[in-house]
Amino acid sequence: MKKTILALSAAALALTGTTAIAQYRGAGHNADTDGDGTVTLAEMQSQSAERFARMDANGDGVLDAQDRAARGEAMFARADTNGDGELTIAEMQAAREAREAERPERGDRPERAERRGKRGSDRSERMAERFAAADTDNSGGLSQSELKAMHEARGERGQRGKRGMRMLERVDTNGDKAISRAEFDAAAMARFTRLDSNADGAISAAERDAAKAERKERREQRRGQ
Repeated sequence: MKKTILALSAAALALTGTTAIAQYRGAGHNADTDGDGTVTLAEMQSQSAERFARMDANGDGVLDAQDRAARGEAMFARADTNGDGELTIAEMQAAREAREAERPERGDRPERAERRGKRGSDRSERMAERFAAADTDNSGGLSQSELKAMHEARGERGQRGKRGMRMLERVDTNGDKAISRAEFDAAAMARFTRLDSNADGAISAAERDAAKAERKERREQRRGQ
């Protein structure tokens, strides 16, 4: 049941725009534009600028609640393929699969496909139950308000919501509940510096793998505690 809640809550997070909080973590993710296996500082800065522009929906130079709301509305509209103002399970799953397809470094990994296969029909049945609980008006679809309620309920008790708030607090250094371009760039630069363990001005595949292994170890330690 926990995995079901996570799956549907992840959709709610994305479709309400709140995942934008975590998007500042750009360094090292698809930034290797020349395909040489390393991410240079210039590549990271270019990607960071593109990400900020994409998330700054109203073009006012800061990322705030208005941008997240606009992003959520746009994602909802794309997922609502029949334009009825609600999302069915099929539409939410299609939107999730489309996002995975845009991230081949995650979506096409054999272990992820294997895990999805093992969950099978039981997972689909539990998802249907969770969906029905969120569909408070029994319309067969989730409106934006129902999705928001799902996200808020998960955010109050889930690790995903807590991580999002911690990220916002770390990036928003002046505490104004908005992320300026300077704050965004500073966070990306700090991440680049952490990943560039040998300080040679580039992040190699080995450095990315080492950082990934370290994150995995920290997660396992937290679970053990």
